[in-house]
Amino acid sequence: MQDRPAQELIARSGIDALEARSLLALVLGSPRESLVAHPQRPVSASEAARFAGLCARRRGGEPVAYLLGVREFYGREFRVGPAVLIPRPETECVVEAALQALRGVARPCVIDLGTGSGCIAVTLALERPDAEVWATDASGQALALARANAGALGARVRFLHGHWFAGTERRFDLIVSNPQYVAAGDPHLADLAFEPRQALTDGADGLGCLRAIVAHAGARLNARGALLVEHGWDQGTAVRALMRQHGLQAVSTLKDLAGLERGCLARAG
Repeated sequence: MQDRPAQELIARSGIDALEARSLLALVLGSPRESLVAHPQRPVSASEAARFAGLCARRRGGEPVAYLLGVREFYGREFRVGPAVLIPRPETECVVEAALQALRGVARPCVIDLGTGSGCIAVTLALERPDAEVWATDASGQALALARANAGALGARVRFLHGHWFAGTERRFDLIVSNPQYVAAGDPHLADLAFEPRQALTDGADGLGCLRAIVAHAGARLNARGALLVEHGWDQGTAVRALMRQHGLQAVSTLKDLAGLERGCLARAG
């Protein structure tokens, strides 16, 4: 079978052209930009068949990040797979808030609860190389991927296998988490069918994990230490009430780039 030009395969892929170009670049082992510069590059029959298979999976709804095996977060490339959530832009806002909360704190001690791909913990460790960063996750597969990301990016993170604070009794200057907060009946779960359900929802009202974290945070924070959590766009009022109920002070809301309430920050009393 004769080679076919890259441009033709992309045009006939049946998916977004930018995504198709990324997938074809993966198959060819070339930078995506090379296909822009050389749209007539010949593609062999075996390469075209592999590309067609990836496009079929994408048309079936599989996220392009899983097909590529990587996702950019805070300017760095993180490995991702079906065991972890795909890092999203709103979580970059959480990282920004975390770095702001740590300003003026020398050699801070930080823990990321439910680290997933490790994108928060690894980013904080790289942005604050003086920090002692810990990360936990109940999923062994997720933890393996997070460790791999830390190693590939040269981040010093201490990983613990277990729920939330399991495995450490120390106090922290910052506790940060992007926990499961989608309610079990949320229709958006159908759009996230390829991502790990146990990392998305608590199987109930979406506040169960947030309740557990907030309830134990005060006993794990240093004086004036901060708790920072990501939450759903409609959960701000509930999370602020939880934080005040458990004695946390200076409760404030973090908004994403669309102006939606997506996180909550509070300080130990």
